[in-house]
Amino acid sequence: MAFARAVRRPIGVFYYSASGRFSSGNEYSTVASKFETLSQCKSSSVLLGYTSPVPGFGKFLRRFSSVSSTVTDQMNLIKQLRERTSAPIKDVKASLVECNWDIDAAQKDLRKRGKVLASKKSSRTAAEGTLAVAQNEGKVAVIELNCETDFVARNEIFQYLALAMAKHALLIENSSQQVSGVFPFGPELFEELKLNLDHPKVNGETTVTNAVTEVAAIMGENVKFRRGFLLSKSSTGVLSAYLHTSLQPGLGRIAGIVSLEVEGENTQLEALQRVGSELAMHVVAAKPLFLSKDLVSSEAIANEREILKSQAESTGKSQMAIEKIVEGRLRKYFEEVALMEQKFIVNDSINIKTLVDNLSKEVGSPVKVANFLRVEVGEGIQRLEASDDEPVAQTA
Repeated sequence: MAFARAVRRPIGVFYYSASGRFSSGNEYSTVASKFETLSQCKSSSVLLGYTSPVPGFGKFLRRFSSVSSTVTDQMNLIKQLRERTSAPIKDVKASLVECNWDIDAAQKDLRKRGKVLASKKSSRTAAEGTLAVAQNEGKVAVIELNCETDFVARNEIFQYLALAMAKHALLIENSSQQVSGVFPFGPELFEELKLNLDHPKVNGETTVTNAVTEVAAIMGENVKFRRGFLLSKSSTGVLSAYLHTSLQPGLGRIAGIVSLEVEGENTQLEALQRVGSELAMHVVAAKPLFLSKDLVSSEAIANEREILKSQAESTGKSQMAIEKIVEGRLRKYFEEVALMEQKFIVNDSINIKTLVDNLSKEVGSPVKVANFLRVEVGEGIQRLEASDDEPVAQTA
C-alpha cells in the first residue's frame, strides 16, 4: 500500500502539470517530449493493479496521440509537395490547407498560383541568364534564356530547361531558304512549339511558353526566352562552337560560333576542326563586327571617317596630312572590327586571313570563313528598354 501511494502521487502531480501547460497553449513541445515517460508511468500503474488517479486521464492520452499522428501526416504531405514542386514552404502549406490536405489538388493549385506570380513579375528586367548551345551534323542552335539573378542562372532546373530548348531548336526549319548562314528567330516562332521534358520538377509534353512560366513560378523570378540563332553549314563545311564561362557542357555566358567551308571533298577534318575551335575562341575574345572589311557598311565607314577627320583637324596640320592620318586610322579601324583583318589572339604575328591561308595549304584545298556568330547574355537589354529596338548579335 505504501508503494502504491508512492506511485499514484507522482502520476497525478505530473498529469496536472502537463494538462495545465497543454490547455494554456504553452510548451507544447515539452508535453510531446514527455509523452513517452507519461505512457510508461501509466503502464506501470496498470500492471500494479491501479487505475488513473485523475478522471479522464485515458481520454487525454488518446486525444494527444491522435493530434500527434495528424501533425506528423501533415508534415509528411508538406515535405512531399515541396519535393515535387520546389515551391516555398509557405505556399506549399497554404495550398494544402486550401485543398483540405489533398496533395494532388494542392499541386494543381500551386501551378495556378505560380502562373499568376510569374505574370506579375513578367515586367521586371531580366538581364542575367544563360546561353545554351546544341549541335548536330549540319546545324548549331543557340538560345538565350534570361532571369533576374545569377543565382537562378545557376539553378539546375533553369539550366535543364535552357538545354532542352536548345536541342529542340535544332528542329526549326530555316525559312530563309539559305543552304548555309545565320538564321535568327524570336519568341513568336519558338514559344508555341512543343517540348517533351523529363525532369522530376518539370516534365511531360508542354509548350515552350508554359515551360518557361512553370520554371518562373518555381524560381520566383521573371524568366523569359529572349532570342535564338541557327547556323547551318554546307556539305563540305565544318561548324565549331566555343562557350566562355561555361557552367556545364552546352551552357555559358558568351558563345562564339564559326562556319568554315572547304572546296571539294576533304578528309583532313581534324585540322579544320582544330582551327575552327581556335577561331570560335578568337571571336569571343576579339568581338568582330563584320566578316571582312569589304562587308563593313558604308554608313559605318562614313561615321568613322567623320570622327577621325574631326580628331585629325584638331592637330592643326595641313589638309594633305589630315587625309593621311584619317586613312591610317581607318585601316586600324578595319583591324578592330573586321574578323579577317584582326590579329590572331593565339599568335598576334599573323592575322586571321593569313591563318586561313595557312590552313588551306595544310589541307590541300581552299578554305574560307563562311559565317561567324558572337552572342552574349544580356547584351543590348538596356538599349532595348530605352528604344524598343531588337538587339542584334554580332554576325557575319
